[in-house]
Amino acid sequence: MQVQTIDDVIQALDNILDWAWHEKSRLGYFAALYRRVTRSVRDGIAQNQFENGPLMEKLDVVFAGRYLQAFEQFRSGQEPTLSWQVAFRAGRSRSPIVVQQLLAGINAHINLDLGIAAATVAPGEQLASLKTDFDQINAVLAGEVGIVEKEIAKISPLIGLLEKFGLKTETSIINFSLDEARNFAWLHAQKLAGAAPGQLNTMIAALDAEAAAIGKLVASPPFLVRLALLPIRIFETSNVHHVLDVLTGGQSAAPSATKRDAKPDAKKAGA
Repeated sequence: MQVQTIDDVIQALDNILDWAWHEKSRLGYFAALYRRVTRSVRDGIAQNQFENGPLMEKLDVVFAGRYLQAFEQFRSGQEPTLSWQVAFRAGRSRSPIVVQQLLAGINAHINLDLGIAAATVAPGEQLASLKTDFDQINAVLAGEVGIVEKEIAKISPLIGLLEKFGLKTETSIINFSLDEARNFAWLHAQKLAGAAPGQLNTMIAALDAEAAAIGKLVASPPFLVRLALLPIRIFETSNVHHVLDVLTGGQSAAPSATKRDAKPDAKKAGA
């Protein structure tokens, strides 16, 4: 669906979650986290937490639109950007732990999409005025990720081993840092905002390749790291419904929750 407002974005994410619930697809994991972030951004706009609320909604819509387009391309058998291909393939694999799947999506969305979205809504010299709200929207993301990290023990009881094996620090998980991703996105937003139109496609392709390389390290790290992650994966639940319930954090929209809990149609069940 085409999204024009932040409420449209939330509805589109609800639709993905409904699909993931019925298909028992891990591709819904990132969507669950992203809906939490989007709702927090919407609330922040309503509470005047941003310097320019209308511009933040525009940024959120353009930003989300890139993920939504990539998701529909992948689901329909087309090829989205390289970094999203890495993230979605990780979502279809049973090997990565849930945290890896989430971070592969965050990588594609921050390291590729965010800089492009920022340069799109605030091109040229306008970009500088976006910096404070740009940092704020990343702070919202970091806050939600931090909450999910605490909740994820419900589905991954050995997640504490990340810290024991040195794979988790205060700001990074499996060598992925949200702070570094934010800085990376802003740097490239500056480059894209000042680029000539004829250069954009080449610059975006190079950025995508760089983000995809980072995503591959997150989703499929070196052998010794994968070995350290193996016990976490073995004891992590494979129940997609349970994982989605935890990742949505009790923020399910009523219509979506109703559809998820509804019993199968009698005619379909008897078919």
